Amino acid sequence: MDNSVPGNPQEVIVPPAEGVAGGGTAYGWGDSGIHDSSSLRGTIDPTKVPSTDLVHVWCMPSTATVGPHDMPQPLEPVSETHHHMPTDVGLFVHAKVSLLAARNERESIQIAIRPKVYWGGSGIAGAVQVQCTDLCSPAGDRLVVGQSLTLRRVVPVLGVPDALVPLDMPVSLISLSPGETTTIWVSIDVPSAQPPGQYEGELIITATKADAGSAAQCLGKAEKHNLYRELRNCLEIVEPVDGKPMDEVVERVKSAATSLRRVLLSPSFADFFSENGPVDMMDEDAISNLSIHLKLSLTVWDFVLPATPLLPAVIGISDTVIEDRFGVEHGSNEWYEALDQHFKWLLQYKISPYFCRWGDSMRVLTYTSPWPADHPKSDEYLSDPRLAAYAVPHSRVVSCGDTAEDYLQREVEILKTKSHWKKAYFYLWDEVPTELHDHPVISLVAQPLNVEHYDSLRSMAAEIHVYAPDARVLTTYYCGPSDAPLAPNNLEAFLKVPEYLRPHTQIYCTSEWVLGNREDLAKDIIAELQPESGEEWWTYVCLGPSDPLPNWHLGMRGTQHRAVMWRVWKEGGTGFLYWGANCYEKATVASAEIRFRRGLPPGDGVLFYPGEVFSSSHEPVASLRLERLLSGLQDIEYLQLYASRFGRDESLSLLEKTGMYLGPERYTHEHMPIDMMRSEIFRTCRS
Repeated sequence: MDNSVPGNPQEVIVPPAEGVAGGGTAYGWGDSGIHDSSSLRGTIDPTKVPSTDLVHVWCMPSTATVGPHDMPQPLEPVSETHHHMPTDVGLFVHAKVSLLAARNERESIQIAIRPKVYWGGSGIAGAVQVQCTDLCSPAGDRLVVGQSLTLRRVVPVLGVPDALVPLDMPVSLISLSPGETTTIWVSIDVPSAQPPGQYEGELIITATKADAGSAAQCLGKAEKHNLYRELRNCLEIVEPVDGKPMDEVVERVKSAATSLRRVLLSPSFADFFSENGPVDMMDEDAISNLSIHLKLSLTVWDFVLPATPLLPAVIGISDTVIEDRFGVEHGSNEWYEALDQHFKWLLQYKISPYFCRWGDSMRVLTYTSPWPADHPKSDEYLSDPRLAAYAVPHSRVVSCGDTAEDYLQREVEILKTKSHWKKAYFYLWDEVPTELHDHPVISLVAQPLNVEHYDSLRSMAAEIHVYAPDARVLTTYYCGPSDAPLAPNNLEAFLKVPEYLRPHTQIYCTSEWVLGNREDLAKDIIAELQPESGEEWWTYVCLGPSDPLPNWHLGMRGTQHRAVMWRVWKEGGTGFLYWGANCYEKATVASAEIRFRRGLPPGDGVLFYPGEVFSSSHEPVASLRLERLLSGLQDIEYLQLYASRFGRDESLSLLEKTGMYLGPERYTHEHMPIDMMRSEIFRTCRS
């Protein structure tokens, strides 16, 4: 995916970027001191002109969709707890964004920047230097830049803002395109042990020449190393092409071209595409007098979000996609390292990852740890308090000669002795009928499909229960067996599935697509369960439901992404499953263009991207949708705190009173109700 040039290289209809207004009433931007830039003519020296004459800067909440063509937002009323405080001090432009966060929580905002005039060289409007400081409390406690405070650039995918590409910290140089809005995603992670109180810091935005601080100075060792890695990566991509199929050769050449273009357009080579020539880095006085200062104020309260999430959100990672894209052989040391990286990276999002590969007739091999139960790494994985649930494989992940029966019995006997066994589940059958990795066209079908499939599932579950009677088997479904009607109509048959699967399933996981906008069906499903026997109800989304219901499709509103978890809370689900986070089309090069699977809504099955697509980094790149998933899980923790004090009915009433979420088709499109909910819980529950 070449994000440096315009256009849509994929043969996919670009989804509309819904919700471009997206909210923002809780975040104010003070424009006092902004000057009329119409008087600027001719060559502009950004070191002598206030940055407010050159760029628009405004703030938006994490639920807003801010696209490249979005214009500056007008001032809007602000809430009592989230306000701006403009101050008139000559050429200074001060704005204040006030945020609230618990300990062990991530809170994010967006900073949008749009050029007013051109002052750069060919192809760019100009450049801005973005610098951030630590957030400090009066007592001297800090939230440190690069650790607790991070900046990422929002990069469009299929024209829709989605990928969050890390920026250098604490200072980044960003080129601005003519007539386009650039958005920076600012995240603050509050450690569990952070002292509560008020923390303040600054985000400083300074218009500068495109080559300032990079081309004018000798490259440092780190910059040289990055360039070396990038260029070496190009060679590694194109050299091993002998005997390769032509389509793979073409893919490798395209990927190498993308990497080379990225190198040539980097600030290190700005001398060669900028007309301004080199300048020295701006001194402190120039920054103070000309820059835009955005004050960040964060209130950390004494509530700590639990280390183990209240709601298990289990999300699949395709191991075959990792094997192909990164060229690692199944079971090799490199394979274990790649899986380890993905697992540890995803834990920060309060989800419980599981790896998976699909087999015949909808069977699926799922596992959270690729190592056997007696391996120290398995205990490290499964004991991690951030993991709310883990999948136990029903057969060996990496073949080793023993029979499946012997392996299963040995694994279960080991895991049963562990304190984390209560988090274990077996996921044996999936709704997808074929190996997704090789079959791009997927139809939404029931799972299991018929009596034979149900009998196979029951047989597998019965074998597990011989070794562990208390083992939990999870089954996803949205109808009963097609050749054995359980009831006169499909809806009644759907409700009778627990009776048909009992006692071989303990976690009944149903599609939100079936429920549609009918919350009453959730009550009917729960009424069919036997919680005294350990039965639970989880839900999942896959393909459907579609707009306007909550889901994680590309182009849906930010609050629509976040509302997936609000829906789970209101309907009473005790867990959530998502089929895939990295299920893009097959590729054999790490930096190859990302293509969503044909037959799926854009974004379905993809919540993060390979870092190599955007830079020389090997760390995954999160999507906006993944960040909003995290925010939704954190919202559940807030609502649980409120429910623990005042009862569940009151927590549901709070959702309605604030207007945040009333039902699958009735939830806020703006951010203000979210702030109202959080602020009310902060006000009533602080100790």
